[in-house]
Amino acid sequence: MFLRLKARVGYWLARRLFHWPWIVRNPRGWSWLEGQFARMANLGDVGAQSFYGHILTFRGVGLGAREEGVRLLRLAALAGDGKAAYQVGVISLAGSASKAPDPAEAARFWGIAAKAGHPLAQIKLQELASRNSTK
Repeated sequence: MFLRLKARVGYWLARRLFHWPWIVRNPRGWSWLEGQFARMANLGDVGAQSFYGHILTFRGVGLGAREEGVRLLRLAALAGDGKAAYQVGVISLAGSASKAPDPAEAARFWGIAAKAGHPLAQIKLQELASRNSTK
């Protein structure tokens, strides 16, 4: 109970400090922020999984960071986070070095995003459907 409360307070503070450039540029400050984000994401907080997953996917250093970011985004998407679901759809359609593009998986995640109210998900589903019908 106490550790979960400590994690929530640390995450709340880290999200506030994330907007201060001096702490993000400071290696020790960034390490502390990242630790708070990772702790809360590992506790299963969907918002933290989405937030930290986006950071790792687009700003992480190395393939391992990107893969961990996609994993966290996938967890958040399956829990109903629209932004994470939309992004997993984009990643699925683009493919990666280790995985071929998968339009069916992209459509699945864009469907989740559309249900969550993401404004672009329905457009992407329509584009995918029209592209498949012209083939």
